[in-house]
Amino acid sequence: MNSPMNDSQNLKYPIGDFTYGQSFSAGETEQHIKAINQMPFKLTELVGKWGDDRLDTPYRPEGWTIRQLVHHIADSHINAYVRTKLALTETNPTITPYEEGEWAKLPDSTLDIAPSLVILRNLHHRWVTVLESLTDTDLNRTYFHPGSQRTFGLREVIAMYAWHGEHHYQHAYRLAERNGWLEKNV
Repeated sequence: MNSPMNDSQNLKYPIGDFTYGQSFSAGETEQHIKAINQMPFKLTELVGKWGDDRLDTPYRPEGWTIRQLVHHIADSHINAYVRTKLALTETNPTITPYEEGEWAKLPDSTLDIAPSLVILRNLHHRWVTVLESLTDTDLNRTYFHPGSQRTFGLREVIAMYAWHGEHHYQHAYRLAERNGWLEKNV
């Protein structure tokens, strides 16, 4: 039987936390790029027709609503795309962190999710076009994150954002599963 702490952790990290500092093979990176490519379509299929009642439901106690979650994914992946391009065009640039919790409180987080779903579809098309063209040398390029005081290589960044997309997709999917929304996904 799960303890309340385990339940809370499972709601917060439905696929587990991302493990930093790993190495990734060419095949794993290829799979991560495919996951990044498919994420906007999976997310749109799941939540694209949900009404306000579902979109304004938090995925866990004290968590974001699904609406905020969708807008957060767009915000996060816009930053990831820009950081990828910076790493490819500068030598270990220092990126700018952002306060995702504060961004989720801004007025655009209350909008309909359609603009963010469109952003994700188009952004991921551009991002994956760049990612699929990377050579081994390119994949070794890095950026420095001053918030975590770490240098990130692009292989790890690609893995992290494949994880990030699935992590948040599972927040919405498991909420739908718990509430019986999967059978009647309208």
